Amino acid sequence: MPRAHSRAAVSVTLALTLAVGLVLAGVVVLRDRASASHAGGCHRFAADHAARLRDVTGSGRSVVVIGDSWSVGYKLTDPARAWPSRLPGRVRVDGFSGSGFSAHASSCGAVSYATRTRTARNADLVVVEGGLNDFDQPYAAVRSGFDRLVSRLAGHDVVVVGPAPAPRRLAGARRVDRWLAALSRAAGIDYVSSIRLRLPYLPDRLHLTLAGHREFGDFVARHLPA
Repeated sequence: MPRAHSRAAVSVTLALTLAVGLVLAGVVVLRDRASASHAGGCHRFAADHAARLRDVTGSGRSVVVIGDSWSVGYKLTDPARAWPSRLPGRVRVDGFSGSGFSAHASSCGAVSYATRTRTARNADLVVVEGGLNDFDQPYAAVRSGFDRLVSRLAGHDVVVVGPAPAPRRLAGARRVDRWLAALSRAAGIDYVSSIRLRLPYLPDRLHLTLAGHREFGDFVARHLPA
């Protein structure tokens, strides 16, 4: 009996060891897949960013849009028809999906709005749109990013357009809208709140349909200085 018991115990131990090993291996595989997926997403966002920078449209005064996936036209069949195309002037879009005012709104590195102000060097007007990706960031992070952005855009005409009430991030959007309104007021910058807009969204409840882009773009255009 003792010998049989010993063999049984060894078998149980080996089975448990094998099970734990398989679980750990599965965790490693899942982590590797997640890392690859994340890296692939960031690579795509960077490619979209570069493509939109090259696509300057319209004529007239120079307008630079610094923004997020909405400005890029993420998930649209034709990204060039995103909302910035509705703005008057010679428009250039510096948009990076997932980015925001705060440094860690995006996990793709240093892509916050303050890091992308070189595009606006010779612009007549800078439109900064976003806030939806700051939905889970603390006030201090949003304020810090906002202050850096404003400092680097000193001397430019700037309009900040806050987040619309995307259903997927509604509570955060409302909170960030209040913060940006107060920060813009303190900095003496024009602020356009879009938190009351009723716009059509894609099934993800975060990104706009083509009709939504038209409505949002026309709304922003009406609030820009002449």
